[in-house]
Amino acid sequence: MKKLDKLIVKSFVGPLLLTFVIAVFVLLMQFIWKYVDDIAGKGLSVGVILELLLDASATFVPMAMPIAVLFASIMTMGNLGERYELVAIKSGGIPLWRAFVPMGIIVLLLTGVAYVFADYVMPSAVLKYRTTLYDITRKKPALNIRPGEYYSDIDDFVIRVDEKDKDGKTLHGITIYDKRNNAGQPDVVVARNGMMQTTPDERYLIFTLYDGCSYSESSNKENAKSNPFTRIKFSKNVMSFDMSQFAFDKSEDRTLKGGYQMMNIAQLDSNINNLEAKLAKDLHSHVLGIKVRKQLPDVGSGGGEKRAPIDLVNTLDKQHQFRAVSSAATKAERYLGIARMNTQTYISQNEYIRRHYIEWHRKFTLSVACIVLFLVGAPFGSVVRKGGLGLPLVASLLFFVLYYVVGMIAEKAVRESAIGTYGMWISTFVMLPIGIYLIYRAVRN
Repeated sequence: MKKLDKLIVKSFVGPLLLTFVIAVFVLLMQFIWKYVDDIAGKGLSVGVILELLLDASATFVPMAMPIAVLFASIMTMGNLGERYELVAIKSGGIPLWRAFVPMGIIVLLLTGVAYVFADYVMPSAVLKYRTTLYDITRKKPALNIRPGEYYSDIDDFVIRVDEKDKDGKTLHGITIYDKRNNAGQPDVVVARNGMMQTTPDERYLIFTLYDGCSYSESSNKENAKSNPFTRIKFSKNVMSFDMSQFAFDKSEDRTLKGGYQMMNIAQLDSNINNLEAKLAKDLHSHVLGIKVRKQLPDVGSGGGEKRAPIDLVNTLDKQHQFRAVSSAATKAERYLGIARMNTQTYISQNEYIRRHYIEWHRKFTLSVACIVLFLVGAPFGSVVRKGGLGLPLVASLLFFVLYYVVGMIAEKAVRESAIGTYGMWISTFVMLPIGIYLIYRAVRN
């Protein structure tokens, strides 16, 4: 029996690791494609990019594990069936379920790892990669002055060059607009040619201009027509620009801390309790506000007979009737607006609470998915008895797409309060009967 266990474990672990790496890589490529516009052209160091990709990869682990388990289980049992090793196992009097035990133990361990990862590692990884991504999106693009284009990424300056040599430093036909003058018209510096270079610490950009002129117009608030115009010729002029705005400044993690995706189970429980208590308090105060109404004074006639509001209005002249009706309509419209605002606030708060519940359940559903998809993949592979990459890959993609699509639809329904928060388990409940049926077919074959 030990040899059988070693054979199955050896056949299972290889495809499991390979599929896991490929799944993380594919999810990472999707992440890069989504944020490529925010990352490209920023002049980021390799260390910053690697840190972002590493933190993002950590968030994909809980999703990559179920995919790897599903594919590896189908491939392992399919290979054993294709080589008639499953037939040999049954001929030796060993039940088929016994062949599932070594893989099942590994899957149970992976389920625990996936839960620990989702509850402890993933919140920290999400916080780090979102902080880094936030800093990257704030960073201005790297300095790239192209010939024939107006470059305006440096605050208060617009730069245009006609030509730029291959060395990237020598410029021809330089025009610089300086908008720091509050007179309304920017100062203009024009030069035939010049050199562009940065200081060793990359803090300043230095322009050394040759054979040019500077034009400026001073402001005269008392007499706008007498604004003096100044033109200065120069053979050499040096201008410096502060480049600190292009530097990558890393924020502290606490800047974005507090989102529900960055919390573990205990923090989610505490936050949910606080939010629900606040929502109940707000709802109670809104209901009390609706119940409070001003009472019209009782107006008697003769022996104290009370009159209905419409009778009171009829006692007024036309002008006062019009004012009373207008005032009532205005108040009714105001109260209706308040009610609508309170309703929208309640809907938003309720959706925010449900997002916490979704994240709470997700930490369990992604972990349990390893077990459920194993119960689907292992018997399916033993039934079809086809190994290799073709059928296992296609089948695993179809099963996982079914699981994922049902999960996304259920999550949307939970978020919109169409179903309860336990709707996050619908995809599990859909796949579990399929697994039970496949196990039945595998045992009967």
